[in-house]
Amino acid sequence: MADHIVDKKRTVQVKPILKWAGGKTQMLNDLLPKVPSSYGKYIEPFFGGGAMFFALQPKNAIIADSNPELINMYREVAANIDEVIRYLRKYENTSEMFYAVREQEWTQLPKAEAAARTIFLNRTCFNGLYRVNKQGKFNVPYGKYSNPKICDEDGLKAASEALKKAEILCGDYLLVLDHYAQPGDFVFLDPPYLPISEYADFKRYTKEQFYEEDHVELAKIIMRLHERGCHIILTNSNHPLVHELYAPFTIDVIQTKRHISCNGSTRKGEDVIVTIPPKQQTLVKLNPQPMPQQVSSYPPTRFMGSKSKLLSEIWSVVAQFNVNTVVDLFSGSGVVGYMLKAQGKAVISNDYMAMSATFTKAMVENNSVTLPLDEAKTLLDGRKVSDHFVADTFKGLYYSDEENDLIDTLRTNIAAMKDQYKRAIAMTALIRACIKKRPRGIFTYTGHRYDDGRQDLKKTLSQQFLEAVEAVNKAVFDNGKINCSKYGDAMDLRVDNADLVYIDPPYYSPLSDNEYVRRYHFVEGLARDWKGVEIQEHTQTKKFKSYPTPFSTRKGATDAFDKLFKKFANSILVVSYSSNSQPTQDEMVAIMAKYKEHVEVIPIDYKYSFGNQSEAKTHRNSVQEYLFVGY
Repeated sequence: MADHIVDKKRTVQVKPILKWAGGKTQMLNDLLPKVPSSYGKYIEPFFGGGAMFFALQPKNAIIADSNPELINMYREVAANIDEVIRYLRKYENTSEMFYAVREQEWTQLPKAEAAARTIFLNRTCFNGLYRVNKQGKFNVPYGKYSNPKICDEDGLKAASEALKKAEILCGDYLLVLDHYAQPGDFVFLDPPYLPISEYADFKRYTKEQFYEEDHVELAKIIMRLHERGCHIILTNSNHPLVHELYAPFTIDVIQTKRHISCNGSTRKGEDVIVTIPPKQQTLVKLNPQPMPQQVSSYPPTRFMGSKSKLLSEIWSVVAQFNVNTVVDLFSGSGVVGYMLKAQGKAVISNDYMAMSATFTKAMVENNSVTLPLDEAKTLLDGRKVSDHFVADTFKGLYYSDEENDLIDTLRTNIAAMKDQYKRAIAMTALIRACIKKRPRGIFTYTGHRYDDGRQDLKKTLSQQFLEAVEAVNKAVFDNGKINCSKYGDAMDLRVDNADLVYIDPPYYSPLSDNEYVRRYHFVEGLARDWKGVEIQEHTQTKKFKSYPTPFSTRKGATDAFDKLFKKFANSILVVSYSSNSQPTQDEMVAIMAKYKEHVEVIPIDYKYSFGNQSEAKTHRNSVQEYLFVGY
């Protein structure tokens, strides 16, 4: 429900305390009709004179400015109005007092007196404006006005009541917007204007500088707020860059008078009002449906990061697009690619891990070949001489000597199989058997200290292997499409005419690692027969070095997403992501928006445990899953 409902017929009851360069009082008749009828918080990070705020008097507001003297004044008016008025009463409209007060260092004064000083100087200086030099010193001369209203008690008290309803912050607009702006909020942006003449230079009225590149950065932030679902109104000068940056939105040109030039003939100009409504999240909706019976035939897996429990949600999004060919770019356990195959799509599965590519070779690419159980039993025959690699290398680490010998036998016999799909089925079965025979199913430790007595650990390795063969056989089916399993780096994958690309990369988070190889190095070694890797003999687990991946650092992940989104810019993009991952949600939206006209973020009602580092333990069950959709 909206926190604030606007009564646009209400007359302005509170006037700005200060006269301000670029103040919006004269534009209120054009601005107020554009204010949303209801909204959450009111947010104004370039507050200045605050004409819009005082006109609306919102009940829940965040107002901010980078000028600490200005913010001190507003805070004191809100909290200590009687004290501010007491100090104001002492001031006189004389040149001597003006320059004496101007020379004071406001930071050395009591806060209420500093606030009164700011108001006094503004009311009695030339043209009634606030301007500082590069050292932050107020440098406007005395105005010589006959009867300025130095202490408007009624006006100040009315302003105080309005300000009490706001959180008043001193800080950079970027930080304020990033931290506070939420869907449904109304953000009013009145930044320093782009100069429109040789002498116009609004940025000189504050110590901070606001250049053309800052306006470009602001436009990027506004797009993020638009994607986030905020109502936004922006004012600026009628400059070509403004029209270029905000071309997709409504831009109204308003004739205005300037009050900051000493030359009356130059006090006319054109302002623009840009109205940016919240992006309508209407096309992609989450409406999970039961999966086809075929999907349940995929052998259950404990693979890290498996999306087996999110298949309905993923399909709910994919099904809203008319697509035929789908790429599963980081296939992992293979279950998403298998689900898409069961939904009648032509699937291209890819992964940089050999074991994952083996799974999808056996059950996604393979449409018809099975491995008869009698033939599978012959693979257990140890008469063919093996190289005893596992028995020698991993003795006493994960399995008994007898089990290691059987693994070597199976390795040798599987390698001799001529049919690629039977070979993939057999290797998939061996990998599954080895994982099931390991407590917790991972290889980051040695021995059996996590043996909980479950049935899988009591079965023999040969029994596990044959059961796995049967399970994989049952998963084989023909969906009438040509499907493909690829083994390689996602960055190097070349596909033609992919309608949709599903991306489920290793999540980078400072709270947990995403090293699949560290967890599964033994079975990954089986899948590739340890070719092309060097075992780290000094390690207790005899692992090999993890594969290089850009997703091991924040910057690397950011760059990788940018490259992938660019690479598949002509395809619909669906990305699985979690709230604890980096880059952040807003950053992901911004990256995808470079290549996609529409970007939507679909939250999924699913939380899970992650990480094995001590820092991660307090975060268990607190991670939100998302689907980013670009089209």
